[in-house]
Amino acid sequence: MKKLHKSATNCTISGVCGGIAEYFNMDVTIVRLLWIAFTLFGGSGIIAYIVAALIMPDAPRYDEPTHFDPPPSDWNNGNHN
Repeated sequence: MKKLHKSATNCTISGVCGGIAEYFNMDVTIVRLLWIAFTLFGGSGIIAYIVAALIMPDAPRYDEPTHFDPPPSDWNNGNHN
């Protein structure tokens, strides 16, 4: 299931536009231009961005280990340089 979250790779400020672009399979530049237009013409784009940055969850991190790996087998032999 697809979930909306802030992008970890396409982020300029907080990843809101990158997350929206990833969710809708769009180019992030188009989303940023639409957000700027929304800000200039609607006036509430900045407030909406701040609210979205606070509400949207961060992207899941896949590079963090889920458990501690055991040390290498030669660690106790003094060959750990």
